[in-house]
Amino acid sequence: MKILDGKKLAQKILKNLKKEIERKKLKLKLAVVLVGDDPDSEIFVKQKRKACELVGIDFELFQFPKRIQQTELAKKIKEIIKSDISGLVIQLPLPQRINTDEILSLVPKEKDAESISPVVCAITCLLEEYKISLKNKKIILIGKGRLVGQPVSDWLKKQNLVFSGIEDIKQADIIISGTGRPNLIKGEMVKKGAVIIDVGGDVEFETVSKKASYLTPTPGGVGPMTVACLLHNLVYGFISF
Repeated sequence: MKILDGKKLAQKILKNLKKEIERKKLKLKLAVVLVGDDPDSEIFVKQKRKACELVGIDFELFQFPKRIQQTELAKKIKEIIKSDISGLVIQLPLPQRINTDEILSLVPKEKDAESISPVVCAITCLLEEYKISLKNKKIILIGKGRLVGQPVSDWLKKQNLVFSGIEDIKQADIIISGTGRPNLIKGEMVKKGAVIIDVGGDVEFETVSKKASYLTPTPGGVGPMTVACLLHNLVYGFISF
C-alpha cells in the first residue's frame, strides 16, 4: 500500500506559489470569516493563516460571535468584500439558524477564493501526482455534503464518469469519501487494490491499509492540499490546475 502524501505535495505547491509571488511581486490578501468558535473550524483557519505566511500572502481573520444575526453578518461580509482583499473564504459550517446559501451568494466570483472547489483541486492533483486514472474504473462517492460530496459529484459528472454510492463499495476501484464519520469504511468492505481518497476521516486506517493500493492518511492527505489549492486560486486568478 502506498500513501497518497498530500502534505508533501502541498509543500511543493506552496513553494512554487511563493516563487511566483516573489517573481511577480504580487500583493495579495486572503480574508476568512469565522462565525463562532468551533474547534475544527479554528484549526482549519490556523492552517490557512500559516500557509499564507509561508508564501507571502497577507491574511486577515474576521471572527464573529455565534449569536450574530444573519442580517448583521451579511452587512459585515459586504463591508469586507469592499475592502482591499484579493479573496474571501466563509469558513463552514455556519450556525444552523444562518442560511448558508444566502451568505455564500454574497461573495462575488472575483472575490470567491473557493469558486473552484479546493477539495476537487486537491483530489485532481493527488491523482495526477501518483498517475492514477479514473477512466474505466468503478467509482464510489460517499457523502453528499456541500464541501465534498456535492462538488466532487459535479466534477465527476463533467468528466462523464459514472459513479455510485456506498451500497456498491465492495466492487469499487476508486473510493472517495467525505462524510466525517470516523471508521465508517472498514477493511472487510474494501476490495484488494482499491484506491481510497479519504476526505472526511472516514477510514479505519489499520484494516483498510491492508487492502488498499493507495490511501490518503488523515491528517496529511487531502487536508493540506485543499489549503494549497485555495492559495493557488488566489495567485492564478481562480483558474483550475
